Amino acid sequence: MTGRIRIIGGRLRNSRLEVPDLPGLRPTPERVRETLFNWLAPVIEGVQALDLCAGTGALGIEALSRGAGRVQFVERDARAAQALRANLARLKAEGGAVAVADATAFLDGLATPSGLVLLDPPFDAQLWTPLAQRLEAGGWLAPEAWVYVESPRGLEPALPPNWRQHREGRAGEVRYALYRRCAELPLS
Repeated sequence: MTGRIRIIGGRLRNSRLEVPDLPGLRPTPERVRETLFNWLAPVIEGVQALDLCAGTGALGIEALSRGAGRVQFVERDARAAQALRANLARLKAEGGAVAVADATAFLDGLATPSGLVLLDPPFDAQLWTPLAQRLEAGGWLAPEAWVYVESPRGLEPALPPNWRQHREGRAGEVRYALYRRCAELPLS
């Protein structure tokens, strides 16, 4: 382990997460997580969440800390997944389950609808659009789910037309946005 990040709010506030030194691992900055969870404060309690491309798991653990009912973490790198499991156990963060899987392959499996999806894939993988399409088509989203998308500044990924942007921000080289899924497309 070579680094640490802290949980910003909730019952695990100020807890530190051990962060392994792995290529491409890019934890969401504290300032961005704080803004995101301020936006989600009215809806986070008891929500079923899916943290795709979880990496350190900072987003999903922050959700658990703030009252999410359950978080399914999906991480393809076995070392990152092991560090995430260790952090969950050390913090006694109940309600988190970790799957070691490629996000695309995971979404081809049996769907459990989530009220919140945290979509922060490795920037160089260009996975926003294919993962968003699988989420939408595969039954992974509750009718009015919230979807957080983190991407490079200046890139607005192509997302399903029924995902309506609720809020967005920028921090350094990162663009972050929160979308609300509309169960049906409005008539044109």
